[in-house]
Order: sequence, then C-alpha cells, then structure tokens
Amino acid sequence: MDKDRRVVWFEDVGKEDIPQVGGKGANLGEMTKSGIPVPPGFIITAQSYFYFLEKSNLTDKIRQMLSSLDLNDSEKLQKVASKIKRLLNAAAMPKEIAQEIAQAYKKMGGGLVAVRSSATAEDLPEASFAGQQRTFLNVAGEREVIAAVQGCWASLFEPRAIFYRAHQGFDHFAVGIAVPVQRMVQSEVSGVLFTLDPVTNDRGKVVIEAVYGLGEAIVSGEVTPDLYVVDKEGLKIIDKKLAQQEWQLVRNAKGDKDPEKANIRVAILEAEQARQKLSDEDIIALARIGKRIEDLYAFPQDIEWAKEGQELFMVQTRPVTTIKEAAERREIPETTEEPLLTGSPASPGIASGPTKIIHQPSEINRILEGDVLVAEMTTPDFVPAMKRAAAIATDRGGRTCHAAIVSRELGIPCVVGTENATQVLKHEQLVTVDGSQGKVFEGRLVREARDIPSVIPRARIKTNTKLYVNLAEPELAERVASRDVDGVGLLRAEFMIAEIGEHPRYMISQGRGEEFVARLAEGVTTFARAFNPRPVVYRTTDFKTNEYRNLKGGEEYEDIEENPMLGYRGCSRYVREADVFKMEIEVVKQVRENYQNLWVMIPFVRTVGEMARLVRILKDEGLRSSEDFKLWMMVEVPSNIFLIDEFIDVGIDGISIGSNDLTQLILGIDRDSPKLEEEFDERNEAVMLALEKAIKTSVKKGVTASICGQAPSVYPELTEKLVKWGITSVSVSPDAIESTREIIAKAEGRVASPSLWRRTARASFRPI
Repeated sequence: MDKDRRVVWFEDVGKEDIPQVGGKGANLGEMTKSGIPVPPGFIITAQSYFYFLEKSNLTDKIRQMLSSLDLNDSEKLQKVASKIKRLLNAAAMPKEIAQEIAQAYKKMGGGLVAVRSSATAEDLPEASFAGQQRTFLNVAGEREVIAAVQGCWASLFEPRAIFYRAHQGFDHFAVGIAVPVQRMVQSEVSGVLFTLDPVTNDRGKVVIEAVYGLGEAIVSGEVTPDLYVVDKEGLKIIDKKLAQQEWQLVRNAKGDKDPEKANIRVAILEAEQARQKLSDEDIIALARIGKRIEDLYAFPQDIEWAKEGQELFMVQTRPVTTIKEAAERREIPETTEEPLLTGSPASPGIASGPTKIIHQPSEINRILEGDVLVAEMTTPDFVPAMKRAAAIATDRGGRTCHAAIVSRELGIPCVVGTENATQVLKHEQLVTVDGSQGKVFEGRLVREARDIPSVIPRARIKTNTKLYVNLAEPELAERVASRDVDGVGLLRAEFMIAEIGEHPRYMISQGRGEEFVARLAEGVTTFARAFNPRPVVYRTTDFKTNEYRNLKGGEEYEDIEENPMLGYRGCSRYVREADVFKMEIEVVKQVRENYQNLWVMIPFVRTVGEMARLVRILKDEGLRSSEDFKLWMMVEVPSNIFLIDEFIDVGIDGISIGSNDLTQLILGIDRDSPKLEEEFDERNEAVMLALEKAIKTSVKKGVTASICGQAPSVYPELTEKLVKWGITSVSVSPDAIESTREIIAKAEGRVASPSLWRRTARASFRPI
C-alpha cells in the first residue's frame, strides 16, 4: 500500500502493513484478500494519528505529563490519563482527515458501523495489548464516525494502555494507532474461537465460546459463555458446556447518538437462557474457518466471530500470545476436601494467598503482592493489580474473557465463571487457586512439584539454534527460568542500578564502593542462581549520561550532552573510567565464585582499539576465556560491521547483534521518531547486508553469533535468514519465548541443512 495514504480499504492491505494499519487492520486486510468472510470496511491509518498529534502540538505536553508518573500509583495514573484524553478529544480534527473519513463512510454506503482501535504494537505475537484501546459499536452518521475515530485515538492513553505499554517496553510515542471502520454485524450469536486449547495448549483442539448478542459481553467477561470443543483433525465436537445467559447486549433501537449508549442490555426469555447458543453445524463451520485462518498465518490464532442471519463473519484475528510450554512447578496433593468454588480453568498453575474482593477499578490499590484478586469480572483497568496478584478468581467470564487472557499473559493461575466467588469468599481468607482444574480450595494446599515423582513435563520443541531471553528485573528470574529457554542472552544491569538509586562515583566518594558492588552482585546472583547451569550473559552498564544524571549525585559527575545516544557511553566510558568499571568486574567475580554460568557482554563498542584495551583490563583482573566463561561484544555500531574480522581477532568468544541501535545508526533514523517509524525496519536491505556479514564472519572465525531484540519474533522471514546464515542463538523478551521457538523450528525445517546444524551445535571459545 501507499505509505502516505490516510484512508485505505481492507482489500488494499495485508500483514506486511502493520506500521500503517496496526495489527488488527493488517489482519482484517489479510483475511479479506484470502477469501475469509469479513464484513467490509476501511482503515484510517496510523499516519493520520501522527499527523493529528503534529497539528495539535500536544506531544511535548503529554510527554511532560507522563515523565514523572509512578505507574504503580493507580489513582495518579487515572488522573493523568483523564487529562491526556480530554486534551486529545478537545483538539480539532484536521479538516483534510475528517473529509476523507466522511467520503469513505459514504462510499461504503453509510449505515451502522463498528469503529475499532488498531495500535501498531497490537495483535502481534509478542504483545497482545488485550482490551487496551476503545471500540465503538453501532455508530451511524459522518460526524459520529469522525468523533469515534478521535475517541479511539484518545484511548491510546487510557490508564491501562499507558501501564501496559510501559511494562511491555514500548515508547508511548513510537506506538501509533490506526482505526478500522467496519460494517456492523447485528449479531444474533457471537464469540471467540481459539485454534488450540488456550489453557492446556492442546493443538489438536479448536475451542469456541458463544453468547447471544454482541461479542463485547464475552470479551469483557460480563457474561459466561457456552463452551464447545472440536477435534481439529476430524472436525468432530468432543465436548460442550452450556451456560445460562440472562441478558444480551444489542443495538439501542432508539438510535442514541451517544457512542456510550449505542448498545443496551436486553433480557432473554427464560426458556431460551440455557439453550445451546450455536447449532452443531455452525460449530463445525466455525472450526473449519478457524483452521483456514491458522493455515494462513502458520500459527495458532485467537479469532472473534459473529453470526447474523445464516452468515458467519470473522471480525478479528490475532496470534495466540500466551502459549506456555513449561511444566507446572506446583501441585495440590490428593485431598478429600471439597472445593469452595468451581469454575472454568482459565490460566494454568496453582497459587495460595489471602483474598481481596474488588468491586471496581478504583479499589485496585488494595491488591498487594501475593494477594488473590477476587472480582465479579476484571476489565483492562485492573491490569496493574493483576500484575501484583498471585492468582485470580471471578464470578463471570469464560476462557477468552479479559481476566483469562491477561492472566495467561502474566503467567498467574486464574479461575473464571465461578458464579459467586465474591459472595462465598471472605476478605483476607487464605485460599488455594488451581487454575488448571478450575477450582478454589480453603487454606494453603500446594507443595513443590519436585516432591511428586509422578510429574511428567510437557513436550518441548527442540531447536538447534539456542533460544535465550532478555531480562532486567530480578523478581522475574525464577518464573522465566522455569520456561523453555536455554539461558539469558541479555541481562541488563540498568534496572538493578536504578534500584540502587545512586551514582556509582558518588558512592565511591563516600567510601561506599563496596556497598554498590554488594547490592549489584545480589541482583545478578538472582539470575545466575535461577538459570544455573544455563548461561547468563551480563551486559555491562549501558546508561547514557542523561540517565546517569538522574541518579543521586549524578549531576556532579555527568555532563549535559545534546545527543546522549551518541555520547559518552558503553566501552568508551569503561576504558576512560577503569576504576568504576572494575567495580562491575568485581561484581562478576563475586557472583562467579558460586555460579560459573555468568558471562560478560560489552555494549556500544566504537573502535577495535577500545575493545583491545578492555580485553586487557579483564585479563588483568582475572577474567579470561575458558570453558565456563565467555566474553561477548555487542554489534550495534556500523564500524563493528566494517571491521568485524578485526574486532573478533582482539579475543572475543562471540557477538550479539543489538538490532535496534544497529538499524538506527545504519539508516540514520531516531527509532523513537513517530514521523520516521515506518522507515525503521530491520528488514531494510542495508541492515540485512550488515546482519549477514556479521553472522557469516563469526561462523568463519569460529565464534558464536546471537541477536537480541524483537525482530526475530516479529518477522519470521528475517529469522529464516538468520538461521540460514548460521546464527547460533536468538534472545527475545519473555512474552515472545514460545512463539519465537516455533518460528525458529519452522525456519530450521525449511533451511534443512545438516552441515549447518552440526556447526551451530559446536561450542567455541578462544583464549584471551
């Protein structure tokens, strides 16, 4: 598609157009072009949103409002979000964009439409952003559609969206938002379809949930749906669980112009409430369409569907983001106790804790670390509390409601649809939640899986290319270590140093250098212990001067730089301030006294001479290459590519490509610039040539090659190239572990070169 267009039609776009139309828009286009039954529509592109921001002059003001915000202070987060949304909704819509929207709406024939948000970091394998932005249903009229589009733009700054983006590592202004406008399906029945069992990850099943009326009721968890399970291979129904539904969400027949009142609840006749919502024929037809969509994407899908009259429509699809391969670590021993509650198993795992009963988002500050969150249902506004909770139980909802999806994403046990959790459970009652079985028990009834000899781990996908994980927060170490990863490919020190909160040179000036070493060593030990004997690659501190200045005492030691990204950082700093760098070396040595799986990686190396000097410093301090210690260099500066042979020859054991900085510096693009976002692409020919040279030279020189960043999990075609060139390992964020393992396995299968796999399996080291 033309990247400068402000409005495009579904048939004009596909999955390669995510930067312009977002994940939802790209998927609607891809399905339309592939003949999947999708209601017609058009998309207001992300370029329109960025143009709106530019014309309204609001970016700096919003950035300032967010700069000092404590994300864990829910009350302040909601206040700031409300102010930002008011600013965006009050700003004038550029006339040229409003005219194009009106023209497209007329061309589509007017009438009732659904106006949905499609963020450019949404519906991707590594970030589902479930329920973060707004959807407006049954919108009619040019002015109303334009207002709904602006409402979608403003919803990019809902409290839940701000919180979620920050915790997923997305810059608030690097994420754009497109808006699909789609003919409204007046659903008699609607729901969600998974092309695997979302709780057990059984890929031989298709799981369908259905409710009467509009599908918003099922996604929000306000209604407990019917559940149908279909054998994927034979397309036979193998299980049904029918739920009683007392009301449905339908269009407001009075034609209310207020988007908030466009839909109303209508009571369902008592005789109809417990009936099967969808016929067996339609269940099989849906499963068949689901298989087609999964084949189209070559990955399990989470699909929203609707039925109007005799027709089935697919209104959205996204990759399943919550696939977990790790075995359960805890089990409930045999007990004769009856559960307090039984519901639908929504997120596997078992956890115990005191209950906190929450009735509305304004109460979420009551949830502390380790509490069991109990609610009628959760909404996206509950996410900050869900992140702190040990487990979740709700009155309503099915396996595809918000509580279920987010719990699986967070990796915490969840039981939904219990009907009366908020009535049966009491405040601060100690309970055990079994998310695998859908049960809640009185008291603490868990024990470690190692005490149970009969535990059988689930099968894991094997790949010759190692899959590492990027980590920074010590509290995540044990949880992530239990998953199917081969080690930590990027351990960032910055989070731990920010927790210390003081500039290292300031601490030295106070005679507290040993305290700095001890506190940092404590954090690093957490990772080394959790992953032992798998390698943990510690990237030495890569703070920039502006970030160092924010630490206590930092202003005394850090200059103000106009461009800190290209300033005094990385290897240049280490060789000039060897005394400070030696404190990090001491951290590594202390941790390695107990855990010899800790390696070192040097970031932002500009010259061969710098790297050679650093190798000598490490050697003098007793850190030299061996069977259990490797020294890696990050490849993120173009000079690393041009002189890769010489860099390797100074005595490193491996490289790790920092694809974000490398792409930024090769293309000369600020990766945080919204105007240039669409041009920032690791698949650019110049970047691909650099990646190929770095990897192939490493293979030739006998050192390992890795890459850290999201590109391999976002672009399967890039991963196939990396594997073909001989990359040894790929390192991704925790949310992309399982999906990336699958991508690597498929890439290896297509490349299918035995000699290549023999070579990637080879361990290599070179003495310093």
